[in-house]
Amino acid sequence: SSQADELFSLTVNIKVSSFSSMRAAVTYTYPMYCSYSSWASREIVCEENYMEVSVRTDVPAVSNDYTVAWMSALPETQNVAYQLWQLMFVSPSGRKTITVSDAAKLGYSFNNTLSRVYLRAPYHSNESDVSLVSGVNMNMVTSTSMYRQRWLLLLIDTTVSCPVDGISFTGTTLTWTVPSVIPTLVVQESTFLSKNILMGVDGRVIVNPEEKNYLVEHNETHIEITIPIGAEGGKLKSSISGGVYGIIYSIDLFLEHTWTDADWQTTKYTVIKSITTPFMPQIPTVTNNTLPEERLFNVAFGHFLPDVSLVAITIGNVPFTLREAQQRGFKIYETPFSDRMKGFILEVSFDDPYVLKEYVNRNETKYTLLVNYTISVGPEMTPYYHSAEVECVIADIELPEAVGYCDEENLYLAIPTFGLHQYWNLYLGNKPLNRHVALTNGYLAATNATHLTLQIPLFAVGVIYEDVSFQKIKARFDVALRKARTMETLQMFSVSCNFNSSAFIICHPDGTITVSAQMKTIPAIDMSKTKLRDSSCKPREYNEGHAFFKFHVTTCGTSVRFEGDHLIYENEISYKKETLPGQSMPTITRDPDYRLTVLCYYRAKETLVLGAFASDPSTSPPFGSGTMVPRSNIAVYRRIRQALNVVSRVSKDESFMEFYEPDMPILKRLVEPVFLEVELKDESPDAELYLENCWVTGSLDFNSTPRWNLTVDG
Repeated sequence: SSQADELFSLTVNIKVSSFSSMRAAVTYTYPMYCSYSSWASREIVCEENYMEVSVRTDVPAVSNDYTVAWMSALPETQNVAYQLWQLMFVSPSGRKTITVSDAAKLGYSFNNTLSRVYLRAPYHSNESDVSLVSGVNMNMVTSTSMYRQRWLLLLIDTTVSCPVDGISFTGTTLTWTVPSVIPTLVVQESTFLSKNILMGVDGRVIVNPEEKNYLVEHNETHIEITIPIGAEGGKLKSSISGGVYGIIYSIDLFLEHTWTDADWQTTKYTVIKSITTPFMPQIPTVTNNTLPEERLFNVAFGHFLPDVSLVAITIGNVPFTLREAQQRGFKIYETPFSDRMKGFILEVSFDDPYVLKEYVNRNETKYTLLVNYTISVGPEMTPYYHSAEVECVIADIELPEAVGYCDEENLYLAIPTFGLHQYWNLYLGNKPLNRHVALTNGYLAATNATHLTLQIPLFAVGVIYEDVSFQKIKARFDVALRKARTMETLQMFSVSCNFNSSAFIICHPDGTITVSAQMKTIPAIDMSKTKLRDSSCKPREYNEGHAFFKFHVTTCGTSVRFEGDHLIYENEISYKKETLPGQSMPTITRDPDYRLTVLCYYRAKETLVLGAFASDPSTSPPFGSGTMVPRSNIAVYRRIRQALNVVSRVSKDESFMEFYEPDMPILKRLVEPVFLEVELKDESPDAELYLENCWVTGSLDFNSTPRWNLTVDG
């Protein structure tokens, strides 16, 4: 109710019940009062869902410019009911006059007091029209309120027009535009004069908008209000759209524009607008704040509004609730960010089993944390998932350092066992140095809790001879430390020593042969008179018991032959006997017989054809293998080294009791087994048989094709 249009009251009855059916409800009466005395001649309010115009009844006379239009309406007024308010609408479809009660059925509301008339109209009714004013669509209802009593006929212009759009957005601001002059409300635009423009938020006038970063601008055609998204007075809300996290900003604005013109004296035009931005994606960021020296992942996940909560995480494909994560030792806590935002901090130790670890570069470990966040968004508790991969590389691996030393006959390397096979492996040339290779090459390997110690004989395979002189050898042994995954060489472990050796033969990679020959004759001979096959090749150095020769395989009468997969160079150290002078046979001499055969073996092919063990040629040492054989033993030695007595037979069945004849053709299907026997006939205790590869060819040539394998790699 109202009193003199200045004091207004509203009584609200509030019912409270403990039951959803509202039974046994208690009613509370709550009266509310407000006063409003600063009425303008015409007041227009544009609310969200209705338009309202309030006009004083003691309006001034109709202007001359509008007299014709009013006079044309007079025929309609002849039918105005006595003492009854009626409404006449003017729209593009024509005029329509209806009673107030009928107008209420169409969604209109009419009221009058002693001094004012009120008309409330819906948007987009049949009686309305939409027109574009300065780029803004305006919804307009043109109406006249009419009342007749005896000789009095009262006609009041109750036209109302309100904007229906005018909202625009950028990534950071929203702008609301309202026309400054609305033609349907200002008939005589030349008399229009803007008096005051106010803006407000949530129904409260903002006296100094610039203090809140609001911007109010106006000119002859527009009034614009620009609000930064997220500004004070509005509300930010989290939302999920298409599985993407984002925010929505809303703010309730109003604009109050007061103007005067010749027809209406003062008009107060108020527009109330609730503005909501479209969904704005805000992809969360994962910030790696890890401090490597603490060996602790510190990961910040944000930025979020206060209506977001973290409910679960997954570490390395293992899901945890927050409580389980805390019990597991992970630290999770909220942290405030700027602009009323917040984030979540996750701390995980590098040494946690769920952290992936990878050895990289020379001495670094790459730690990888795979995390999947589950957050709850808004009061709807909409789930949102976000995965992240965080890495940290630190130099926390110490490369091993080997220690080398020697005794009279061996070189030694002591290598730390930490990280072996996990991070790196040992290589001899291009071949992994394992126990099999060590035993094959004649090394002794011993391990304890911390080290692997290799004992390498001076003349073992893999030893490099840096300098060879009379009775002295400078030898070196190298082992490469390689990354287990990439085979990259990280370090070379070397031991180098000088040795005193009275008798040796060394076959150098460039074909040079150095020999220190030891005298073993009775009586002794003069070692200065020893020679090679070419008598011009004398010892480089000598003493009473030794002679030192150095020559190339292409000189000094050196012969060469192929034997299996080896190239064998042979020469002979001999001594020319001195004879006593005499006239008849036989010759008399006091010198003993002295002949020493020198043999050097260099690998020429990949494998031996019959029986002798062969290692991978790519990993063989660059030095050949050599031996010195006294003449009386040459035949036995050659039998062992040159042509091993190997016999192979094919059995007719698995009993190995009956065999095929050597030259008999054997017909076998592809899936049938072949029972093969290979026998080493040599009786020497130093000869051993290793069956590596066995294959079938179409001819007597071992290397012919096609070739069918029977046994591969033993």
